[in-house]
Amino acid sequence: MRKQNIHTFIGCDNEYDESSIVIFGAPFDSTTSFRPGTRFASSVMRNESFGIETYSPYQDKDLEDYKIFDGGDLELSFGNSNLALQDIQDETESILNDGKIPFMIGGEHSVTLGAVKAVFKKYPDLHIIQFDAHTDLRDEYLGQYFSHASVIRRCWDMVGDNKIFQFGIRSGERAEWDFAKKHLHTTKFNFGKNFDELDKVIEKLKGKPVYFTLDLDVLDPSEFPGTGTPEAGGVTFTELHKSIEKISELNIVGLDMNELSPIYDQSGQSTALACKLLREILLFISK
Repeated sequence: MRKQNIHTFIGCDNEYDESSIVIFGAPFDSTTSFRPGTRFASSVMRNESFGIETYSPYQDKDLEDYKIFDGGDLELSFGNSNLALQDIQDETESILNDGKIPFMIGGEHSVTLGAVKAVFKKYPDLHIIQFDAHTDLRDEYLGQYFSHASVIRRCWDMVGDNKIFQFGIRSGERAEWDFAKKHLHTTKFNFGKNFDELDKVIEKLKGKPVYFTLDLDVLDPSEFPGTGTPEAGGVTFTELHKSIEKISELNIVGLDMNELSPIYDQSGQSTALACKLLREILLFISK
């Protein structure tokens, strides 16, 4: 039995055994290529979450009415990607084996690979939905095979063709775009006209196990400046909220939120947005 974490996201202080969703932080940003700082995201989000309410007026639901456990942050090796990813995989496997949904808070996007390895082990027909500004499809970056810039390519190595669905993508090398055309489903810039592309994917994936990875830089930096690699031309909070509501009807078996870097937004608006979005996602997937 796991002990309660005394430092929790608001409304997520239930006992482990009685909870259906388990949050854990993955404070790792050692392969960040531009501006580091995402290792602080999960801890800062816990602090700042008490600036919002547990109740969502969007959904007429309250975190207090559901059983969610926040287990705190993992202690990860900042200088060893392989070891950090293995620790994340082990934690995710443990949560899955207990019949619960793992929800990881990064950290840079490379942490997704550790979680996906664990989920794929249990669900070999796994499909991945990625909301992101970047393709993350490089085969390696600066000699690093396991990198935030190559994380989705490594996921593809596992799940194979036509199992990964990207939305909001607006940045990547030409080779990455060419690779995506052949092996993935990629929707540029947003979720399609009136969400039509997203709706098609949802219809296709009904009944299948789905891992959802949310890179917060899918948001426009005018709304979310606190990230390491901001990309102009992103989606709005309202669009993102609506899209997550849509995918919540799928069989989400694991998920993560990553790439908040609080130190690049002294106003705190990025952290406040991330906290509100985390509350909304938790309520969307709570049954």
